[in-house]
Amino acid sequence: MNPLVEAAEARRRALIDDLTAYVQVETPSDDRTALAAGLAWVRSYLDEHLGAPDAESTVDGTPHGDVAVLDWNAVHGGAGRIAILCHYDTVWPLGTLLDWPVTVDGDRLTGPGAFDMKAGLVQVVHALAIARAQGLPLPAVRLVLNGDEEIGSPASRPIIEEAVAGRDAVLVFEASAGGALKTARKGVGLFTVTTQGVEGHAGLDPENGVSAIDEMARVIVALHDSADLAAGTSVNVGTMSGGSRANVTAGSAQALVDVRVTDVDEMRRMDEAFSGLEPRREAAEIAVDGGWNRPVMVRSAGTAALFTIAREVAAEQGLVVEETSVGGASDGNFAAALGLPVLDGLGAVGDGAHARHEWISIDGMVERTALAAGLLTRLGSG
Repeated sequence: MNPLVEAAEARRRALIDDLTAYVQVETPSDDRTALAAGLAWVRSYLDEHLGAPDAESTVDGTPHGDVAVLDWNAVHGGAGRIAILCHYDTVWPLGTLLDWPVTVDGDRLTGPGAFDMKAGLVQVVHALAIARAQGLPLPAVRLVLNGDEEIGSPASRPIIEEAVAGRDAVLVFEASAGGALKTARKGVGLFTVTTQGVEGHAGLDPENGVSAIDEMARVIVALHDSADLAAGTSVNVGTMSGGSRANVTAGSAQALVDVRVTDVDEMRRMDEAFSGLEPRREAAEIAVDGGWNRPVMVRSAGTAALFTIAREVAAEQGLVVEETSVGGASDGNFAAALGLPVLDGLGAVGDGAHARHEWISIDGMVERTALAAGLLTRLGSG
């Protein structure tokens, strides 16, 4: 058996116990107190398994979770500098564990945030510990722990961009996509469209009122028509609200729009689609707020090279890994936009991100721990 696989298998029980303990520390993105407790747990966990970092800093993320940046020097003759991205916040509200406790059923472990993405952190910690214990070369590692990823990383983005700058590669331990590693991700735009009309009595004065809802309905049709699924561009008006009463011509309406694109040209085209929105009635107004939350993560030559290394390491361990492009975004998008090689999806094998059936494969956790150890060692070997 491959020594890294053997070492990961020997840690199976510890992997389960550590992930169980981590999931039991609830870390919803909108609860700063809970996030602080979660980050404190992670810091203690890192010290226990990897020892105190050689350098660290914590940046205030108010009103969301803080961002911790921790550095460990290269060991055992390792070369290079690698950044590892993990977020510790989840989409699940405080108290979710009361009716959804951590449960192990055969190969499956389920619990809020296990798949997205608490298993990823546990895996990379054990991977680093395994490589160290076997005296293998490891590069200098910078671990970035983000507390607001699930809401778009509004406070952490500049911290992440500064932390990854100048690194040789960026590894993201988000969950895999059906077991596949992620070498490309769509860019994400989050927009708010507001229409203003003129209120009036819908029965007594129907001609003089200008309906903001009527204007919004036309906006929604225009935006949905601008989608081009063949080009990888999706447009979704997720919520729409407006008006006050059935017998009042609506004076205002608002819609929240999610846009996903695969390249910069489509990003520009959608910018033009939003800027080109015009009201049908002269007295009506349309305003657009928001913008591109995450840039496109393009499959660059550097990213392709990283995947090739991962595939070779997996083959040495008797595994086959595939790559894929996904519609969801991560903090890896920020690093890729800086021109850095990024390999994403190195975390859990499982399914159900943001869903009540969220689960991870324990066998997959063992396999991906060994894969991460091998990948980090290869990168540390230059």
